[in-house]
Amino acid sequence: MPESDSLTKPKRPRSTELISWNVNGIRAVMKKGFVEFLTAQNADIVCLQETKAHEEQIPKLEIPYPYQYYHAAEKKGYSSTAILSKREAIAVDTSFPDTAKHPQEGRVQAAEFEDYYLVNVYVPNSQDGLRRLDYRTQQFDADFRVLLSNLAKDKPVAVCGDFNVAHKEIDIARPKANRRNAGFTDEERESFTQHLESGLIDTFREIHPDALEQYTWWSFRGGARARNVGWRIDYWLISTELQPKLKDAFILDQVMGSDHCPVGIELKLKL
Repeated sequence: MPESDSLTKPKRPRSTELISWNVNGIRAVMKKGFVEFLTAQNADIVCLQETKAHEEQIPKLEIPYPYQYYHAAEKKGYSSTAILSKREAIAVDTSFPDTAKHPQEGRVQAAEFEDYYLVNVYVPNSQDGLRRLDYRTQQFDADFRVLLSNLAKDKPVAVCGDFNVAHKEIDIARPKANRRNAGFTDEERESFTQHLESGLIDTFREIHPDALEQYTWWSFRGGARARNVGWRIDYWLISTELQPKLKDAFILDQVMGSDHCPVGIELKLKL
């Protein structure tokens, strides 16, 4: 976790900066410089995944954002998401996915702002033995695309989060060794391709199409992060209508505190 601005992104003339980070437990990361990171980075909106907490368990007064939106899983200490914002959202919908088809795991928030919808997602992991692969690709991903398509009929969307998939071989340090492992199956990669084909842009690859060894998650095992044996599984996707507004996309891989690092974009539009 940075001790100064040296590990945060250099500031440029003002635009809307959006950050996404799987914190692997918000109460744990609060003890590892999380508030200091938020203060130094000073992003307009920060989306969090895997907060692993209900709202009443979070020290909200310590977090330097006036508007905080939380979506907790029914199971305590599991999954869950949050949006921290400098400006109040017009509305925040946490009704997806519906209880009839999906377990309530606090995985999706859709916040409406003046010019766009912001969607924060923590996509289910397919798990060891791929026991959740069918649910993840055939139900969750499929229904998630319907949600995004419906929102996009009204306003463009900016979608962020932990998608639990490395899309291309360039997005994973060891593609051959991980074929058929959760997060790099053909089914998961194809499902992510379908996200893009539905009218979304992978912002990092839009700005950095050929950048190598750019990862957002590293196993805690075997010193993977120190050796940069990682996966790029955290994304910012935007509607094609927002492409002219995309100013930058970046990975803050020097920021510690989780097994993931923050990822961000700058958009030339109102918060």
